[in-house]
Amino acid sequence: MNRKFATLVTSAIGGALLLVGAAMADDKPVDSKALEGAKSSLAKGLAAAQAKGKPISGKFEMHEGKLQLSIYTASKGKYREVIVNHTSGKIAKSEEIKDGEDFTHATDQSKTMVKAKKTLSAAVAKAVAGNAGYRALSVVPSLEQDKPVATIVLQNATGTKTVSEKLD
Repeated sequence: MNRKFATLVTSAIGGALLLVGAAMADDKPVDSKALEGAKSSLAKGLAAAQAKGKPISGKFEMHEGKLQLSIYTASKGKYREVIVNHTSGKIAKSEEIKDGEDFTHATDQSKTMVKAKKTLSAAVAKAVAGNAGYRALSVVPSLEQDKPVATIVLQNATGTKTVSEKLD
């Protein structure tokens, strides 16, 4: 193997490892300081995303080192990831979800929300009202014994806790 080719291969592998590391870094939980910078709540993000369809899940997450408010919506058999600006509360970006793990999650969440009589916004509002000092970090619907339930992760300066709210 010549030296130029070896250098090129080493550089490519190193670059790939950096990308994997950056992607893994995005899996870090949202810390309370990052969430403090959000002027918009999860409930407001869910309300804003309704312009693109029925909200079927939502979460604050770290994306490329920055806080992001991501809402999945369903409309007419299609799914979208709606990014809501966590400062202004307005839609910053919306992309159709067509495949992969995100599509699988959106499909499952949509099937659950078809059975729901309450909205995710109502579930989040109830969870926050019952837990003073906490903010909603995420809401994900699922079926428990064939009944729709929202799992809501709440966070404050001391940590997180998870609560469930019935959607029927």
